[in-house]
Amino acid sequence: MPVAPLSIDSLRLSVAPMMDWTDSHCRVFHRLLAPRARLYTEMVHANAVLQGDRARLLARDPVENPVALQLGGSDPALLAGAARVGQEHGFDEINLNVGCPSDRVQAGRFGACLMKEPTLVADSVSAMVAAVDIPVTVKCRLGVDEENDYDRFAGFIDTVASAGCRIFFVHARNAWLKGLSPKQNREVPPLRYDWAYRIKRERPDLIIAVNGGIATVEDSLLHLQHTDGVMLGRAAYHDPYLLHRLDAALSGGETLPRAQLLRAMRPYVESRLDQGLALKHIARHLLGLFHGQPGGRAFRQVLSEGAHRNGADWTLVEQAIAATESRLQSAA
Repeated sequence: MPVAPLSIDSLRLSVAPMMDWTDSHCRVFHRLLAPRARLYTEMVHANAVLQGDRARLLARDPVENPVALQLGGSDPALLAGAARVGQEHGFDEINLNVGCPSDRVQAGRFGACLMKEPTLVADSVSAMVAAVDIPVTVKCRLGVDEENDYDRFAGFIDTVASAGCRIFFVHARNAWLKGLSPKQNREVPPLRYDWAYRIKRERPDLIIAVNGGIATVEDSLLHLQHTDGVMLGRAAYHDPYLLHRLDAALSGGETLPRAQLLRAMRPYVESRLDQGLALKHIARHLLGLFHGQPGGRAFRQVLSEGAHRNGADWTLVEQAIAATESRLQSAA
């Protein structure tokens, strides 16, 4: 099947898939902050897509697009079936996770341990490419454990690219499969951005986006001098206004005040509350909007403490904004 084009511009900025964080409510918020960013779901195992509650697992608001479904798994046939379901549900891209280092993921023979099995990854990609006509991409690490062999990493990229993957998101660290927790795997293995830069130089026909430890607009713009895109993870979640500032910097647009951006969420929030959703499920994604600002702590406190109460509604969000603005005025 012909693969739908995926422009480099749409991948210059993306938000990484993050378990328990990048659900549909989070993605709606991030879309308001970064109209041009590509967004990713939490990782969903192929088996769950095929046999589980799709209405819940694949929940997506149309405003999120462009949004990609990230799959976990290592069975080419199951991944192909799940990719087909993802396309039918309106996702713009299917991304294969070859980077998660958790014990549970390793036990299921998917995630970062697949860096050791490039042929299996290639077979999986080939099956998915044949099943859908949207792009199939891969998010990977540099290697696993003590590996420090650039040629092995490049060989992995070449093997998977030969199966039809043209777009790679490179978390520029190794994954330690034993001895480190998933949190430590995001912080302890040293970053080697030069490997991502080099693979882009040596494989100019591939689209390479870099991920890992990117926490400022300035760092992002530096990486974009060497790669096609940057993928922000926890920095975008804990400091979502960073995402807005970077989107504006890349597009030449203006940055909008935090409160104005937040109030643009009101129709979505109220529509979900009318459907019976508790405010806490959305509010948890908003807590970092005033990160690093006078009043940021007050915003978090008002919102986090009140969102769990029965009947909490948009009035609480306005109270949090008012508490923040009061602190800002005091600090002026």
